[in-house]
Amino acid sequence: MNSRLLRWTYAVVIAGLFAFPALVAAQISEYQEKQWLDSPAATSHVGNLSGSAHAGAQPYRRYCVVCHGELGDGNGESAYWFDTPLYFKPRDFTLGVFKCRSTPTGTLPTDEDLFDSIGRGLDRSNMPPWNTLTRQERADLVAWIKHFSPRWQTEKAGPPIVIPPEPEVTAERIKAGQDVFNRVQCWKCHGVEGKANGPSASTLQDDLGHPILPYNFAEGGRFKCGTTDADLYKIFMTGLDGTPMPSFSDNIKPEEAWDLVFFLRTLQPFHTKAKEIAKGLNLKPINPNAPPPSQ
Repeated sequence: MNSRLLRWTYAVVIAGLFAFPALVAAQISEYQEKQWLDSPAATSHVGNLSGSAHAGAQPYRRYCVVCHGELGDGNGESAYWFDTPLYFKPRDFTLGVFKCRSTPTGTLPTDEDLFDSIGRGLDRSNMPPWNTLTRQERADLVAWIKHFSPRWQTEKAGPPIVIPPEPEVTAERIKAGQDVFNRVQCWKCHGVEGKANGPSASTLQDDLGHPILPYNFAEGGRFKCGTTDADLYKIFMTGLDGTPMPSFSDNIKPEEAWDLVFFLRTLQPFHTKAKEIAKGLNLKPINPNAPPPSQ
């Protein structure tokens, strides 16, 4: 064997040795997921529907695998094109971390949460609303998604937070909401006028180190996790796990949360009662550098 052929053979053998652990890791991961496929956790219950992971395999491979990947790790064929601050990579289901939940921060979402996310889609992302699927297909997809992560084998979904009845919007509540906006420093990311231009906006990253943008209230787009006042309340009381948006459930009271909802509505370019009241108040943007009011 000449020296060139010997060096080539040696290089191939060494490359194979280094590649082998990665191949084994992938095989083990796939093996584990196959085991979890038959676990009690790989089911879903949404209203009167029961979802099966085995039944969810077909719609997943038809509609979801190109982005989320065969192993649910967010590494599908199209994932490469989405890694930008505006269009982040597809969800890695193996982590068991989800933005849109009705449950406390750090806990797993309910089956209904996942079901709603599939049907609603995620605004400002490449996750479309899959409202063309039947309700049964969506329930089956929920079960299939749950078989990807070990978290579902040892944890249950968190208890949904209680959202108190929405009070009447008033001038006093809007002014109180602006005080909350200032006190918990929402402006640092979202900006004093809600234009996503706060001093921290350009530095934000998600938990995986990807750049991420804060929500721009002035733009008027749909919230990532819904459209209603209750959806907005839920977002900042549960947080968007995996992102810099924390839960404020330990910092603000339920009535203050509603005040914040009403103030945030005044930042949007829609004709609402809150906007009309704020106009009558001649409400000005906050000044974070203003001295605190005298006691």
